[in-house]
Amino acid sequence: MATTTTTTTITITITITLLLFCFITTTMSFPPSPPIQCNNTICLLSNAYGIFNTRNPCPVPSVLYPSSEQDLLAAVAMATKSNLKIKLVSSFSHTIPKFSCPNPTSNALLISTSKYSTNIEINPSQRTVTADAGVGLRALIDRVEAAGMSLVAAPYWEGVSIGGLVSTGSHGSSWWGNGGAVHDHVVGMRLVVPAGRSEGYAKVVTVVAGDPLFDAARVSLGMIAAISKVTLSLEPRFKRSITFSFQNDSSFEDDFMDLAKKHEFADISWFPSQKQAIYRIDDRVPMSTPGEGVNDFIGFQSTATLTSTAVRASEKAAEKAKSVKGKCTLASMELSAKKLVGFGLKNNNILFTGYPVVGYQGKMQTSGSCLYSSSLDLLSSCAWDPRIKGLVFYETTAIFSPQKFRDFIQDVKKLRDMNPDNFCGIDNYNGMLIRFVKRSTAYLGQPEDSVVVDFNYFRADDAMTPRLSEDVWEEVEQMAFFKHGARPHWAKNRKVAFLGVQEKYPFMSSFIAARKKIDPLGVFYSPWSEEILMGHVTSKDDGCALEGQCVCSEDRHCSPSNGYFCKPGLVYQEARVCRYSSTAIE
Repeated sequence: MATTTTTTTITITITITLLLFCFITTTMSFPPSPPIQCNNTICLLSNAYGIFNTRNPCPVPSVLYPSSEQDLLAAVAMATKSNLKIKLVSSFSHTIPKFSCPNPTSNALLISTSKYSTNIEINPSQRTVTADAGVGLRALIDRVEAAGMSLVAAPYWEGVSIGGLVSTGSHGSSWWGNGGAVHDHVVGMRLVVPAGRSEGYAKVVTVVAGDPLFDAARVSLGMIAAISKVTLSLEPRFKRSITFSFQNDSSFEDDFMDLAKKHEFADISWFPSQKQAIYRIDDRVPMSTPGEGVNDFIGFQSTATLTSTAVRASEKAAEKAKSVKGKCTLASMELSAKKLVGFGLKNNNILFTGYPVVGYQGKMQTSGSCLYSSSLDLLSSCAWDPRIKGLVFYETTAIFSPQKFRDFIQDVKKLRDMNPDNFCGIDNYNGMLIRFVKRSTAYLGQPEDSVVVDFNYFRADDAMTPRLSEDVWEEVEQMAFFKHGARPHWAKNRKVAFLGVQEKYPFMSSFIAARKKIDPLGVFYSPWSEEILMGHVTSKDDGCALEGQCVCSEDRHCSPSNGYFCKPGLVYQEARVCRYSSTAIE
């Protein structure tokens, strides 16, 4: 009776919370906090979530804020002359691995591009735009659209800088033209690189398509130079039409190639526990097509702080009670509610009234309305703002060859069918988003036309707290990266996703060679970025598997005191996962 009462209470709480979450959004939002916070003795760097893929803080002994290329050049020269290690960060800082964290010693310098964000120059005859590295994506798009042109590719989240999104391989979804990755629309870059004394310890280098360093510079992870300016190709302004088609999930792993080939900006959202797949039918339409639609994705809208904290509290209550049913209630109701509001699509910039939703490219390709506000309180914000007790989650992003993607989905379905309720934990975080990225010549870009699978799931407040259905997500993660050889998205993922990453990028050796040539002194070196790029295996501490810092091989890598032991996977039996049981021997 007590268990039934607890489950009923959680269900009622989640129902009320969900109604708040889906229908109480605000137009006023508390803007995100700057990623660099300083006191009288030291500065600390974080990301927009308030937590990297490790929980270790990132102390920064010194920070500079250049506002021009000349300032940036002077900063790199000073650091090179003084034998300092450099990292750069934007005003957004959405990277989950610690690529932006400099060497954790006193001989390090962090350069923020938050004030280097003014210049946007459009060349109509060449159909290009050149922007300072710190320019925000929304500012760039608005300027380009006002000039009667469009940027073809963009990530779905607009809270990124131009330098940051190019250097981390950010993307939308398309196998058409130059593809969905923004770096494949780059035609030139200006870099500030270390130099010798005779050249003033730093110099500006321009790279364009065909130059030996171009393919190393486009996805460089902040490891070879300071990006100063980026030049992107444009097209004449165009409109898009979006319709979401709701299907059962019986055959989407066989349908995806046809969908991607037929529709320029197609994607698929898969909700495994609901056995639903949502096909995004997304194409260009003539400029004369009526419509002033806007993509204001509901997950990126401003959310009342009360709602965000209530959702988090409901999640934690379900975790504590080990109530997958509680999470399933949330998943089912959330999907139904999001359907009613078109997932944030708006036909007239106010309401969703039905499909198709037609609008200009600049209003349809990306979103992030929770970023913008003049509000001076914390009554509403992005739902994951670390200053409130809102959403905290992992983000796993695996990039597959098309053939391996199909096999992966079939394995996940086998695991799902053993107990669909175990998959509710991602379905209340928008399920699995499946996108398409074209083959790139960038050394750290995708070496083939690829399928990107992205999913979020609950992260505990404490690193040593195990999670509900933890073994399921660890098995899915290991299926992706180990069994099916997926490549990790550079700006996302837990540490285990990067194990063996060097073998997955055929031009990794070319990137490393270019890095040594451009930065022979290792000015842009840090142990954090080195650990990710090289896919290093570090020592295994107690509880290391709980947050993806290792793959368990002993029970102590899980949480035996809480009943979580290291076990084989259920479908991928070579996997080693932390599974809850009442005893170590089943």
